[in-house]
Amino acid sequence: MLECYRWVMNEPGQAFEKVSFTMPKPRAGEVVVEVAGCGVCHTDLGFFYDGVRTNSELPLALGHEISGRVIQVGADCEASLGQAVIIPSVIPCGQCDLCQRGKHTICRNQQMPGNDIQGGFASHITVPGHCLCEVDEQRLTKVGLQLADVAVVADAVTTPYQAVVQAQIEAGDLAIVIGIGGVGGYAVQVAAAMGATVVAIDLDNEKLAKQKEYGASLALNVGEFDPRALKKTIMAFATENGLRTTEWKIFECSGSASGQKTAFGLLTFGAHLAVVGFTMAKLELCLSKLMAFHASAQGNWGCPPDLYASTLDLVLGGKVDMKPFIKQYPLHQINEIFSAAHEHKLSARAILVP
Repeated sequence: MLECYRWVMNEPGQAFEKVSFTMPKPRAGEVVVEVAGCGVCHTDLGFFYDGVRTNSELPLALGHEISGRVIQVGADCEASLGQAVIIPSVIPCGQCDLCQRGKHTICRNQQMPGNDIQGGFASHITVPGHCLCEVDEQRLTKVGLQLADVAVVADAVTTPYQAVVQAQIEAGDLAIVIGIGGVGGYAVQVAAAMGATVVAIDLDNEKLAKQKEYGASLALNVGEFDPRALKKTIMAFATENGLRTTEWKIFECSGSASGQKTAFGLLTFGAHLAVVGFTMAKLELCLSKLMAFHASAQGNWGCPPDLYASTLDLVLGGKVDMKPFIKQYPLHQINEIFSAAHEHKLSARAILVP
């Protein structure tokens, strides 16, 4: 038996508690991963502060952006032993009708660490072993990253990657990213890597200036424009740069009602609106705009495991730069880090390291 620990949420908003436990040997189809790092995501804050309910009963360790090393395996997973891996943030069962038809993100038997099962704010975690993303540690070293760093690939990078794939971005497209935080900043980089010209929109001038060094061709502070002027400014930018004024690819990554309202207001003919960020807030919209513009809107839950390798390849190939946007902290500082993240006092995405 393996002696382990996890930091659990007993009640929303109540301080995390460190709990020791004995990890049973993995069953057939399971692996035990020694956690290298686990990212602190907006969704975790929603569970902890905003009343978003977890599917599993409490107490529960949160955390779904996880990287580590496979140290124990059950039957049928022997080939994974010793591998450095990223655990998908949404793990489909791989067996149901939906999975068999390639619809992994809506698998009704899916398991999300830190929601359906114990999460990654722990020393070790047991997960299904059928869809882990192996990490090439030699390439990882060449780009100056550690295994803990690529934990955030599991959501912050793969989620916008799936959104870009679904939007069918190609060279010559105009992509608009609203909210350039932990997910949106990578959406800018991924869209640019796929050949789009990217407009970044946020309220933080410092973030906007930084994003112009990492994929954004135009950075706009939404607080300086009324909705009509914002759209007119982007339209002028598109015209001046020989880009289409139709078929914009719009990515709402802020996870806020105001961001969603801004995104919907930027619809144009043939536009694609990707809803990437999450919020419990509600707003009133004229859905007939989708009809009038012959536009489309699509949600974006997690990312299919089969897209993880190509997402990671963008990172290891230097096309998506993570280093300026992440920072490691000891796991025992979880309560302080959650508070700082909630109060928007962190300058980079926090990765908690056991």
